[in-house]
Amino acid sequence: MLPGLLSEPLTPTLPLQIAERIGGGIVDERFRPGERLKEVALAGSFGVSRATIREALRILEKRGLVSIVPQRGAQVTQLSRKELEDLFEIRAVLLGLVSRRVALSCTPEVERRLFASYAALEAARNDGTAYARASAALVAELARSSGNQQLLDYIESFAQRIGRYARLGLTTPARRKQSLVNWRRLLRAIVAHDGDAAEMLHRRLSTQNLAAGLVELDRRERGLRDKVRRGATPRARR
Repeated sequence: MLPGLLSEPLTPTLPLQIAERIGGGIVDERFRPGERLKEVALAGSFGVSRATIREALRILEKRGLVSIVPQRGAQVTQLSRKELEDLFEIRAVLLGLVSRRVALSCTPEVERRLFASYAALEAARNDGTAYARASAALVAELARSSGNQQLLDYIESFAQRIGRYARLGLTTPARRKQSLVNWRRLLRAIVAHDGDAAEMLHRRLSTQNLAAGLVELDRRERGLRDKVRRGATPRARR
């Protein structure tokens, strides 16, 4: 073993850092579904080579956020009802298990961190994008507190992919208000060391977010169809 190898800090590669930034933009919808991601423009924005951007885009392709077509380049993947349902089925099980584990081993320090994250969530309730970010941060804090590295790795591996859909279910003030109530109940179950209730409540939270996400996705699809029809009508009359 090389001397000092284990003591040297590990840092993400530049393409991975850029992939995280672009992925965050996709989750926040600064890059919209179906939008082309132009290598030249991105390379200029980040001050890196096109090769670095291509590697970052390949990372995002593996995460399901980007599709790369030969001769046509990369574009943001479209949102999908089937993907939303499949991802939230997995999410409900994993996060239910996370909350159970945290409830059974919750310490005062874990309680402090969770309620600090909840306070940040509550402060963001009037902004859909900020609230979605705070919700993701609270989920990450909860997962880190589970003490199960494998479980944490699974959740982190599709955090951005599912983040696009979690955001859909938090677009309205009414949904964010309901979400806050659900999180408060969940955290109370965790600090009471009630594993059964914590698992049930987190599954319910995920299920409600799924339902709200489906409603928002349907609304968007109807709006797109209406837009296409309105655009087609004048041409049909000529």
